[in-house]
Amino acid sequence: MTQSAGSASPSSQRWMKLAVVGSAGLVIAGGLAFYYASKGTKSGNSADTIVVTIKDGTCTPNAITVPAGRSTFTIVNNSDRALEWEILDGVMVVEERENIVPGFSQTLQAKLKAGDYEITCGLLNSPRGTLHVTPSAEADAEAAKPALRAYLGPLAEFQVFLVTQANALVKATQALDDAIKAGDLEKARESWQKARAPYSQIEPMADLFADLHNAVNPVADYLEKREQDPGFTGFHRIEYGLYASNSLDGLAPVSAKLLADVSALKDRMRGLRIPPEQIAKGAARLLSSIAETKIIVGEDHYAKTDLADIEANLAGVSRMMALLKPVAMPAAPEAVTDIDSRMADADSALKALRGPDGYPPFDNVNAESRKTLAQRVQALAEAIGKLNAAVGLE
Repeated sequence: MTQSAGSASPSSQRWMKLAVVGSAGLVIAGGLAFYYASKGTKSGNSADTIVVTIKDGTCTPNAITVPAGRSTFTIVNNSDRALEWEILDGVMVVEERENIVPGFSQTLQAKLKAGDYEITCGLLNSPRGTLHVTPSAEADAEAAKPALRAYLGPLAEFQVFLVTQANALVKATQALDDAIKAGDLEKARESWQKARAPYSQIEPMADLFADLHNAVNPVADYLEKREQDPGFTGFHRIEYGLYASNSLDGLAPVSAKLLADVSALKDRMRGLRIPPEQIAKGAARLLSSIAETKIIVGEDHYAKTDLADIEANLAGVSRMMALLKPVAMPAAPEAVTDIDSRMADADSALKALRGPDGYPPFDNVNAESRKTLAQRVQALAEAIGKLNAAVGLE
């Protein structure tokens, strides 16, 4: 698992980083101790599949009860729009499936703790259903997690990485907001592209906050009125103005709101308690979404800069895997080697698309190249998805 090198910093910044690492370690130690004391369970297998049918913005059934542990859901889309289905714990996304096309279904497995959750039922602004998870003897009887001490260092470093990238995101978004207020279209386009990179690197964790994710990065495809929907905000609303309309008209309040939202995201990253299994889980989930949706249909519909986003996504995942490697290698060397190999394959497929002037517009990438890249990224997702079980975290 390769780790990208960061830029050099002055000695004062190094002292600050050491302070952040130390404080992050204390927060993580306390947070993990609480996490294991309160959780202390591992899922069992659910014998039955729960079929959820979505039509006209409603889930059937709309109220679901399952035992704690692993449950399997089949989501059937009987509506006339592609949709995504999420299990939410407050504003946190627990599991999701994206791009379920009309007339088709997708299956999702979720390992759930006892408690009450919400489920989405179509478009982002559709009413939500409920998911009640009851205590389970099988979940309570599962084996304990590996020693906490082994994960303290990687988690502290990961916290520093998240905060560093979140700070870069706020700085880049401030430059974008300044350019829009100054009426400088070209500078705004440049700043928009620069802001996408740090967001894409922390996207596996940023996606956990459903409220901010739906404000910062909603795609018009999942909104009722598409580009005209009031919920079309954040990066892609600004992208639509900069590249589709070639205008800054109406973008000032959108960029101001985006700046406020990424600042809130930065604050949440500082206080985020990350259980060790969430690193691989979040990386695998994002990569599957990229392979199944972003590479196939694209996300940056107006700027056509999807390949740069994917490069930043892979850089972030590479960093996450590099942090886990010292813990994972002694326990599961074959799993680690497989991830290394799959990461190299995905990087190779992406770099093959880069020319002397950078990446081409995404609509210039042919179907065969997209298929190859999607297959490589999905293979990486599957390899990472096996890591938690290999090291005893699942």
